[in-house]
Amino acid sequence: MKAALWYGRKDVRVEEIKEPKIVSGSVKIKVKWCGICGSDLHEYLGGPIFIPVEKPHPITGEKAPVVMGHEFSGEIVEVCEGTSKFKVGDRVVVEPIWACGKCAACKEGKYNLCSSLGFFGLAGGGGGFAEYAVFPEEFVHKIPDSISFEQAALIEPMSVALHSLRVGNFKTGDTALVLGSGPIGLATIECLKAAGARLVIVMQRKSIRQEYAKRSGADYVLDPNEVNIAEEVKKLTDGLGVDVSFETTGAQIGYDSGIDSLKYDGTMVVTSIWEKPISFNPNSIVFTEKHIVGTIAYRHEFPAVIAQLKDGRIKAEGYITKKIAIDDIVEEGFGTLTGPEKKKQVKILVTPDKSLL
Repeated sequence: MKAALWYGRKDVRVEEIKEPKIVSGSVKIKVKWCGICGSDLHEYLGGPIFIPVEKPHPITGEKAPVVMGHEFSGEIVEVCEGTSKFKVGDRVVVEPIWACGKCAACKEGKYNLCSSLGFFGLAGGGGGFAEYAVFPEEFVHKIPDSISFEQAALIEPMSVALHSLRVGNFKTGDTALVLGSGPIGLATIECLKAAGARLVIVMQRKSIRQEYAKRSGADYVLDPNEVNIAEEVKKLTDGLGVDVSFETTGAQIGYDSGIDSLKYDGTMVVTSIWEKPISFNPNSIVFTEKHIVGTIAYRHEFPAVIAQLKDGRIKAEGYITKKIAIDDIVEEGFGTLTGPEKKKQVKILVTPDKSLL
C-alpha cells in the first residue's frame, strides 16, 4: 500500500509498504481522510521530537522511518476474532495514543501521561497517511452518519482543545485569551464558546487567520504588531486581565503575552509544542500567584467532542482549506504549510483515495 514516511527533517517520502495485518484486540481501518497536524510540521521542520530515531519506541518497537498521520477517519474493513464493539462497515475515528496500560499514570486513567507515551503516526506502528491502519479497538470511536469523514478528521485537534480547557480549570462565565489562531487556536476558540466563555480575545497577526478567528467566535482579535496585547486585554477586562490564557503559538511573544494578560491567580495553559527553549522571568508569576500548566493530547475527550459535533455545539466549519491526494503530500501539503502561503491555510486533509477528491 502507499504511505508517507518520515525519514528526517524536511525528508518525508511517499512509498509502497506492506499492508498492515490485524492482530488480537485491534481493528483494520481503510483511511478516508487524515489532517496534517502542527506536530507533523514540527517534526518536518525541527524534528525529531516525538519520533524515535536512536532507539525503537518501547511500545511499538519501531524507529524512523515511520508512517506519519494521526488525525484521521475511516471505515472498518476487518475486526479481530471475538470482538463485539465493532463490525465491518462502521465509520470511525482513531484516538491515536500508544499507552502501556501498566504505569502509574495509566492505572490512574491518565493514559496521555503514560511513561512510555507515543502517538500513532509518530512513534511507529503505522499512521493515517496510508491506505490502511490497524489500531487497538480500545482507542477507536464510532462516529454517527451525521458527521462526515472530513469533519471526523477534525475530532483529534478539537479533543486537544477541549482537554486544554479541562486542564486549565476553565469555568462557564470565565474570560479567556487565545494566543494564535492556527488549527488548535481555532479549536480552542470554539470549545471556549461552547463552554460558555463570557469573553474570548485572540492574539493574531494580520492575515486571513484573523477572519478565521472571528468566524470561530472570537469577540476581539488583536494584532501584536499594532497594540500591546496585555494592555489591550486589561482594557477589555476592567483592568483585571483574563481568567485563563491558552498558548498555541510556540513563540516567545505568545508565552509572554499569555502571562502578562492574566489576572491575579489566573492560569496560562501551554498547549503548543516547542522547537527550542525560551526565556522566562519567574517573578512574572510569583508576584501575582499566577499559574502555568502544560497540556498534552487528550484523555476521555473524544466521546464529548463527537457528541458536541453531532448536536452542533461545536460546528468546525471552514477549517478545511485544502484537500489533496497522498501522492502530493510533500509539495502540496508540507510545502504549502511551511511556505509563504501558510497563513492562508487552516487544515489540509490528505486522502489515499483519489476518488474522494
